[in-house]
Amino acid sequence: MATVDEAIDILSQLGFPPAQLNERSGLTLLALLDLTPDKAWTDATAPLHGITPMMEFMAAHFGKRYAPNTRETVRRQSIHQFQAARMTLRNTDDPTRAVNSAKTTYQVTSFALRLFRTYRTKEWTSALKRYQLQVKALTERWARERQLHRIPVVLPDGAEITLSPGGQNVLITALVQDFCAMFTPGGRVLYIGDADKKLAVFDESGLAALGVTIEGHGKMPDLVVHHVDRDWLVLVEAVTSHGPVHPARHEELQSLFANSTARLVYVTAFLDRRALAKYVGEISWETDVWVAESPTHLIHFDGQRFLGPYE
Repeated sequence: MATVDEAIDILSQLGFPPAQLNERSGLTLLALLDLTPDKAWTDATAPLHGITPMMEFMAAHFGKRYAPNTRETVRRQSIHQFQAARMTLRNTDDPTRAVNSAKTTYQVTSFALRLFRTYRTKEWTSALKRYQLQVKALTERWARERQLHRIPVVLPDGAEITLSPGGQNVLITALVQDFCAMFTPGGRVLYIGDADKKLAVFDESGLAALGVTIEGHGKMPDLVVHHVDRDWLVLVEAVTSHGPVHPARHEELQSLFANSTARLVYVTAFLDRRALAKYVGEISWETDVWVAESPTHLIHFDGQRFLGPYE
Protein backbone atom coordinates (compact mmCIF):
# COMPACT_ATOMS: atom_id res chain seq x y z
CA MET A 1 0.00 0.00 0.00
CA ALA A 2 1.08 3.59 -0.64
CA THR A 3 2.77 5.23 2.35
CA VAL A 4 4.21 8.64 3.17
CA ASP A 5 7.74 7.19 3.24
CA GLU A 6 7.27 5.81 -0.27
CA ALA A 7 5.99 9.20 -1.50
CA ILE A 8 9.13 10.81 -0.05
CA ASP A 9 11.26 8.17 -1.78
CA ILE A 10 9.64 9.04 -5.11
CA LEU A 11 10.36 12.73 -4.58
CA SER A 12 13.95 11.86 -3.74
CA GLN A 13 14.39 9.84 -6.94
CA LEU A 14 12.89 12.71 -8.91
CA GLY A 15 15.67 14.93 -7.56
CA PHE A 16 13.76 17.19 -5.17
CA PRO A 17 15.97 19.01 -2.63
CA PRO A 18 16.00 18.15 1.10
CA ALA A 19 13.48 20.91 1.92
CA GLN A 20 10.81 18.92 0.05
CA LEU A 21 11.80 15.45 1.30
CA ASN A 22 9.52 15.52 4.33
CA GLU A 23 6.15 14.39 5.60
CA ARG A 24 4.33 17.52 4.37
CA SER A 25 5.42 17.07 0.76
CA GLY A 26 4.86 13.32 0.89
CA LEU A 27 1.29 13.84 2.12
CA THR A 28 0.74 16.51 -0.51
CA LEU A 29 1.73 14.07 -3.24
CA LEU A 30 -0.57 11.38 -1.84
CA ALA A 31 -3.44 13.89 -1.71
CA LEU A 32 -2.85 14.91 -5.32
CA LEU A 33 -3.03 11.24 -6.32
CA ASP A 34 -6.02 10.49 -4.05
CA LEU A 35 -4.05 7.64 -2.50
CA THR A 36 -5.53 6.62 0.83
CA PRO A 37 -3.67 4.10 3.06
CA ASP A 38 -5.69 1.20 1.64
CA LYS A 39 -4.69 1.88 -1.98
CA ALA A 40 -1.70 0.79 -4.02
CA TRP A 41 0.33 3.05 -6.31
CA THR A 42 -1.36 1.44 -9.30
CA ASP A 43 -4.63 2.96 -8.01
CA ALA A 44 -3.34 6.54 -8.32
CA THR A 45 -5.64 9.07 -10.02
CA ALA A 46 -5.33 12.77 -10.81
CA PRO A 47 -8.27 14.70 -9.34
CA LEU A 48 -8.39 18.49 -9.19
CA HIS A 49 -7.54 19.65 -5.68
CA GLY A 50 -7.20 22.99 -3.94
CA ILE A 51 -4.87 23.44 -0.98
CA THR A 52 -7.63 23.26 1.65
CA PRO A 53 -9.10 19.98 0.29
CA MET A 54 -5.58 18.52 0.29
CA MET A 55 -5.16 19.42 3.95
CA GLU A 56 -8.57 17.92 4.72
CA PHE A 57 -7.48 14.74 2.91
CA MET A 58 -4.33 14.54 5.05
CA ALA A 59 -6.38 14.87 8.24
CA ALA A 60 -9.12 12.43 7.23
CA HIS A 61 -6.92 9.62 5.89
CA PHE A 62 -3.53 10.02 7.58
CA GLY A 63 -4.47 11.72 10.85
CA LYS A 64 -2.19 14.68 10.10
CA ARG A 65 -3.90 17.93 10.99
CA TYR A 66 -2.16 21.10 9.94
CA ALA A 67 -3.24 24.44 11.36
CA PRO A 68 -5.13 26.66 8.89
CA ASN A 69 -2.25 29.14 8.87
CA THR A 70 0.04 26.48 7.37
CA ARG A 71 -1.96 26.54 4.14
CA GLU A 72 0.60 28.92 2.64
CA THR A 73 3.42 26.62 3.73
CA VAL A 74 1.90 23.73 1.79
CA ARG A 75 1.46 25.96 -1.25
CA ARG A 76 4.87 27.65 -1.14
CA GLN A 77 7.04 24.79 0.13
CA SER A 78 5.47 21.80 -1.63
CA ILE A 79 3.08 22.73 -4.44
CA HIS A 80 5.30 25.47 -5.88
CA GLN A 81 8.19 23.03 -6.15
CA PHE A 82 5.96 20.40 -7.77
CA GLN A 83 4.95 22.98 -10.36
CA ALA A 84 8.52 24.07 -10.97
CA ALA A 85 9.45 20.43 -11.58
CA ARG A 86 6.60 20.19 -14.14
CA MET A 87 4.95 17.50 -12.05
CA THR A 88 1.68 19.38 -11.51
CA LEU A 89 -0.37 21.94 -13.42
CA ARG A 90 -2.52 24.76 -12.04
CA ASN A 91 -6.13 25.52 -12.98
CA THR A 92 -6.46 22.97 -15.77
CA ASP A 93 -10.23 23.37 -15.39
CA ASP A 94 -10.00 27.12 -16.09
CA PRO A 95 -6.64 28.41 -17.43
CA THR A 96 -7.93 32.00 -17.30
CA ARG A 97 -8.52 31.87 -13.54
CA ALA A 98 -6.53 34.49 -11.63
CA VAL A 99 -3.34 33.12 -10.09
CA ASN A 100 -4.34 34.35 -6.64
CA SER A 101 -7.92 33.05 -6.81
CA ALA A 102 -9.29 31.18 -3.81
CA LYS A 103 -10.67 28.65 -6.31
CA THR A 104 -7.20 27.70 -7.62
CA THR A 105 -6.79 23.98 -8.26
CA TYR A 106 -3.80 21.71 -8.88
CA GLN A 107 -3.54 18.44 -10.76
CA VAL A 108 -0.78 15.92 -11.42
CA THR A 109 0.16 15.78 -15.12
CA SER A 110 -0.92 12.75 -17.12
CA PHE A 111 2.62 11.57 -17.77
CA ALA A 112 3.59 12.02 -14.09
CA LEU A 113 0.54 9.94 -13.18
CA ARG A 114 1.70 7.15 -15.49
CA LEU A 115 5.08 7.23 -13.78
CA PHE A 116 3.65 7.05 -10.24
CA ARG A 117 1.52 4.04 -11.17
CA THR A 118 4.70 2.08 -11.95
CA TYR A 119 6.28 2.63 -8.53
CA ARG A 120 7.33 -0.65 -6.88
CA THR A 121 7.01 -2.50 -10.18
CA LYS A 122 9.73 -3.70 -12.55
CA GLU A 123 8.78 -0.87 -14.94
CA TRP A 124 9.72 1.91 -12.53
CA THR A 125 13.37 2.43 -13.54
CA SER A 126 12.68 2.67 -17.27
CA ALA A 127 9.54 4.75 -16.69
CA LEU A 128 11.54 7.20 -14.56
CA LYS A 129 14.10 7.68 -17.35
CA ARG A 130 11.34 8.29 -19.92
CA TYR A 131 9.63 10.74 -17.60
CA GLN A 132 12.79 12.79 -17.10
CA LEU A 133 13.21 13.08 -20.88
CA GLN A 134 9.55 14.07 -21.30
CA VAL A 135 9.78 16.83 -18.72
CA LYS A 136 12.66 18.44 -20.55
CA ALA A 137 10.84 18.28 -23.89
CA LEU A 138 7.54 19.62 -22.53
CA THR A 139 8.91 22.58 -20.61
CA GLU A 140 9.04 24.80 -23.70
CA ARG A 141 5.57 23.74 -24.84
CA TRP A 142 4.01 24.57 -21.48
CA ALA A 143 5.73 27.95 -21.47
CA ARG A 144 4.15 28.72 -24.86
CA GLU A 145 0.71 27.57 -23.67
CA ARG A 146 0.88 29.77 -20.58
CA GLN A 147 1.81 32.72 -22.75
CA LEU A 148 -1.28 32.18 -24.94
CA HIS A 149 -3.55 32.73 -21.94
CA ARG A 150 -1.94 36.01 -20.88
CA ILE A 151 -3.84 39.27 -21.46
CA PRO A 152 -2.24 41.64 -24.00
CA VAL A 153 -2.26 45.30 -22.95
CA VAL A 154 -1.19 48.33 -24.99
CA LEU A 155 0.06 51.20 -22.80
CA PRO A 156 -0.73 54.83 -23.67
CA ASP A 157 2.76 55.27 -25.18
CA GLY A 158 2.19 52.32 -27.52
CA ALA A 159 4.34 49.83 -25.58
CA GLU A 160 2.87 46.34 -25.30
CA ILE A 161 2.88 44.12 -22.20
CA THR A 162 0.98 41.02 -21.07
CA LEU A 163 -0.70 40.33 -17.75
CA SER A 164 -1.56 37.04 -16.11
CA PRO A 165 -5.16 35.97 -16.83
CA GLY A 166 -8.29 36.51 -14.81
CA GLY A 167 -9.45 38.48 -11.81
CA GLN A 168 -7.82 41.80 -11.08
CA ASN A 169 -5.85 41.98 -14.32
CA VAL A 170 -9.04 42.04 -16.40
CA LEU A 171 -9.93 45.23 -14.55
CA ILE A 172 -6.40 46.64 -14.85
CA THR A 173 -6.57 46.07 -18.61
CA ALA A 174 -9.82 48.07 -18.74
CA LEU A 175 -8.20 50.82 -16.66
CA VAL A 176 -5.23 51.16 -19.00
CA GLN A 177 -7.31 51.05 -22.17
CA ASP A 178 -10.45 52.97 -21.11
CA PHE A 179 -9.84 54.99 -17.94
CA CYS A 180 -6.46 56.32 -19.04
CA ALA A 181 -7.71 57.24 -22.49
CA MET A 182 -10.65 59.17 -21.03
CA PHE A 183 -9.26 60.76 -17.88
CA THR A 184 -5.46 60.87 -18.19
CA PRO A 185 -4.91 61.43 -21.94
CA GLY A 186 -1.23 61.46 -22.79
CA GLY A 187 -0.48 60.06 -19.35
CA ARG A 188 2.53 57.93 -18.55
CA VAL A 189 1.97 54.58 -16.82
CA LEU A 190 4.65 54.30 -14.15
CA TYR A 191 3.54 51.17 -12.32
CA ILE A 192 1.27 48.16 -12.85
CA GLY A 193 1.13 45.33 -10.37
CA ASP A 194 0.59 41.75 -11.56
CA ALA A 195 -0.35 38.90 -9.22
CA ASP A 196 1.81 36.53 -11.27
CA LYS A 197 4.98 38.54 -11.84
CA LYS A 198 4.34 40.90 -8.88
CA LEU A 199 4.95 43.87 -11.17
CA ALA A 200 4.30 44.21 -14.88
CA VAL A 201 5.49 47.82 -15.18
CA PHE A 202 7.83 49.60 -12.80
CA ASP A 203 9.27 52.85 -14.12
CA GLU A 204 11.63 53.48 -11.24
CA SER A 205 13.34 56.44 -12.91
CA GLY A 206 10.01 58.01 -13.83
CA LEU A 207 8.82 57.82 -10.23
CA ALA A 208 12.15 59.11 -8.95
CA ALA A 209 11.87 62.14 -11.25
CA LEU A 210 8.66 62.97 -9.37
CA GLY A 211 10.37 62.56 -6.00
CA VAL A 212 8.97 59.09 -5.31
CA THR A 213 11.31 56.33 -4.17
CA ILE A 214 9.79 52.91 -3.57
CA GLU A 215 11.73 50.28 -1.57
CA GLY A 216 9.12 47.50 -1.76
CA HIS A 217 6.04 46.84 -3.86
CA GLY A 218 3.80 45.39 -1.17
CA LYS A 219 2.08 48.70 -0.36
CA MET A 220 1.87 50.01 -3.92
CA PRO A 221 -1.50 50.67 -5.55
CA ASP A 222 -2.38 48.50 -8.53
CA LEU A 223 -1.84 51.25 -11.10
CA VAL A 224 0.10 54.53 -11.02
CA VAL A 225 -0.29 56.99 -13.88
CA HIS A 226 1.36 60.40 -14.27
CA HIS A 227 -1.11 62.78 -15.91
CA VAL A 228 1.65 64.82 -17.50
CA ASP A 229 -0.44 67.77 -18.75
CA ARG A 230 -1.85 68.51 -15.29
CA ASP A 231 1.07 67.09 -13.32
CA TRP A 232 -1.13 64.73 -11.32
CA LEU A 233 -0.03 61.37 -10.01
CA VAL A 234 -3.11 59.16 -10.21
CA LEU A 235 -3.08 56.21 -7.77
CA VAL A 236 -5.60 53.50 -8.61
CA GLU A 237 -6.74 50.49 -6.61
CA ALA A 238 -8.42 47.81 -8.76
CA VAL A 239 -10.94 46.06 -6.52
CA THR A 240 -11.60 42.39 -7.18
CA SER A 241 -10.12 40.60 -4.18
CA HIS A 242 -8.70 43.51 -2.18
CA GLY A 243 -10.52 46.51 -0.81
CA PRO A 244 -10.97 50.10 -2.03
CA VAL A 245 -9.23 53.32 -1.06
CA HIS A 246 -10.76 53.41 2.42
CA PRO A 247 -9.63 56.03 5.00
CA ALA A 248 -6.73 53.92 6.34
CA ARG A 249 -5.53 53.09 2.81
CA HIS A 250 -5.91 56.76 1.87
CA GLU A 251 -3.54 57.74 4.69
CA GLU A 252 -1.14 54.93 3.77
CA LEU A 253 -0.92 56.11 0.16
CA GLN A 254 -0.50 59.72 1.28
CA SER A 255 2.48 58.64 3.37
CA LEU A 256 3.98 56.41 0.65
CA PHE A 257 3.82 59.20 -1.94
CA ALA A 258 4.41 62.11 0.46
CA ASN A 259 7.46 63.35 -1.46
CA SER A 260 5.73 63.45 -4.82
CA THR A 261 6.15 66.74 -6.64
CA ALA A 262 3.03 65.90 -8.64
CA ARG A 263 -0.27 66.34 -6.83
CA LEU A 264 -2.01 63.12 -5.83
CA VAL A 265 -5.33 61.77 -7.08
CA TYR A 266 -6.88 58.65 -5.53
CA VAL A 267 -9.15 56.35 -7.53
CA THR A 268 -10.91 53.08 -6.70
CA ALA A 269 -11.91 50.98 -9.74
CA PHE A 270 -14.59 48.29 -9.99
CA LEU A 271 -15.71 46.01 -12.81
CA ASP A 272 -19.41 46.78 -12.27
CA ARG A 273 -21.86 48.52 -9.95
CA ARG A 274 -22.63 45.31 -8.11
CA ALA A 275 -18.99 45.17 -6.97
CA LEU A 276 -19.13 48.85 -6.03
CA ALA A 277 -22.22 48.25 -3.89
CA LYS A 278 -20.25 45.86 -1.66
CA TYR A 279 -17.69 48.52 -0.75
CA VAL A 280 -19.47 51.85 -1.12
CA GLY A 281 -19.61 52.34 2.66
CA GLU A 282 -15.83 51.97 2.97
CA ILE A 283 -14.65 54.43 0.33
CA SER A 284 -12.73 57.43 1.65
CA TRP A 285 -13.82 61.00 1.07
CA GLU A 286 -11.63 63.06 -1.25
CA THR A 287 -11.29 60.14 -3.64
CA ASP A 288 -12.92 59.10 -6.92
CA VAL A 289 -14.56 55.88 -8.14
CA TRP A 290 -14.50 54.47 -11.67
CA VAL A 291 -16.67 51.56 -12.84
CA ALA A 292 -15.53 49.67 -15.95
CA GLU A 293 -19.08 49.00 -17.20
CA SER A 294 -19.64 52.80 -17.37
CA PRO A 295 -16.16 53.88 -18.50
CA THR A 296 -16.95 57.50 -19.40
CA HIS A 297 -18.23 58.43 -15.92
CA LEU A 298 -16.74 58.99 -12.49
CA ILE A 299 -18.23 59.07 -9.02
CA HIS A 300 -16.76 61.76 -6.79
CA PHE A 301 -16.68 61.30 -3.04
CA ASP A 302 -16.89 64.85 -1.66
CA GLY A 303 -17.83 66.85 -4.72
CA GLN A 304 -15.28 69.65 -4.38
CA ARG A 305 -13.15 68.34 -7.22
CA PHE A 306 -13.72 66.60 -10.54
CA LEU A 307 -10.91 64.03 -10.65
CA GLY A 308 -8.48 66.41 -9.04
CA PRO A 309 -6.01 66.50 -6.15
CA TYR A 310 -6.95 67.82 -2.74
CA GLU A 311 -4.65 70.22 -0.96
